[in-house]
Amino acid sequence: MNHQDQTPPTSCARERLHTRSVEYNGYRRQDGLWDIEAELRDYRHYDTQTPTGLLPAQASVHHMAITLTLDDDLTVQDVSARMMSTPFGSCLEVETSLKPMVGARIGSGWRRAITERIGGIQSCTHLRELLANLATAALQTIPTWHAQQTKKQGQSPGGRPHYLGQCHAWRLDGPLVQKIYPKFHQPSQQENP
Repeated sequence: MNHQDQTPPTSCARERLHTRSVEYNGYRRQDGLWDIEAELRDYRHYDTQTPTGLLPAQASVHHMAITLTLDDDLTVQDVSARMMSTPFGSCLEVETSLKPMVGARIGSGWRRAITERIGGIQSCTHLRELLANLATAALQTIPTWHAQQTKKQGQSPGGRPHYLGQCHAWRLDGPLVQKIYPKFHQPSQQENP
């Protein structure tokens, strides 16, 4: 069910000052691995005086990207970052800081692994933000593709889908799970007198 994008109602005139755009893309590679790419860009709609000089309107404050290479088990095989625009030259010193993520697995504990492996001054706040949310794009890409391939072959996916119990619509006691995945449906305590 899609709802049309609408500007939030407001009774007050407003001026756009800052834009952050973030995009994630998932790719299947010929070697059997997967690349999940994330790109972030921050810019202001007015000239900004920074510690290093004047940043013109529309010029990127931050513009960076990550490519995370995963296997079918969602284990990181490789990772690279590109920092095309940063507010300070010293930011580029951590462009290769994501390498400790190799061997980590997307799933429970992903954000903790990021903090432990590249937290604080070991890396960049914005790279960590991209990396944390990259997990969702990976889950939308890899398990979904495999499930679709299984369906095309006329087979039924065997295990419990990873997204069950992870949001309101896919709650285990909800009508959607009851209808689509009845074997995983768990009636709530309220339904059982």
